[in-house]
Amino acid sequence: MNATTTAFPRSVHEKYLGIVQLARTIDKAKMVANGTIGEYVYDCPMDQALFAEFGIDGKKLSSVVSDVTKNASHEPAIEAYVKPLVQKKTQLEIERFNRDTLGHKPTGESLASFETLRAKVAPDRTDVTTWPDLLDLDEGRSVPKRTGGV
Repeated sequence: MNATTTAFPRSVHEKYLGIVQLARTIDKAKMVANGTIGEYVYDCPMDQALFAEFGIDGKKLSSVVSDVTKNASHEPAIEAYVKPLVQKKTQLEIERFNRDTLGHKPTGESLASFETLRAKVAPDRTDVTTWPDLLDLDEGRSVPKRTGGV
């Protein structure tokens, strides 16, 4: 966290409406609205994958979250925007998205960033090979030891 970040967003693993990454993305939108986004990036590649899968307009979600944050209302407005989009997917599609997201391994340019961050936060955790697990370690969450490439 840097000086403007006051809290971590929820874990990629935490589900909102049965979807991984969605709670984290909403938290980052709230951080943008509050001016506390710090080092985090709203609309990062993992957010973009979520948006693409569920037909979520990232700007619209940010606007809904911003309105909720400024008006001190609660989560119903956020859920009202997202839930109909999520409900368009079958349970099998949701499970596939969750599995793919939680198994997301770095490739290409992101591999160097991944390896640098892992060397910084947990150099002994070469079993950590996915972005969701590495983000949890970086944010001080417990990540079970992985064996057999899982």
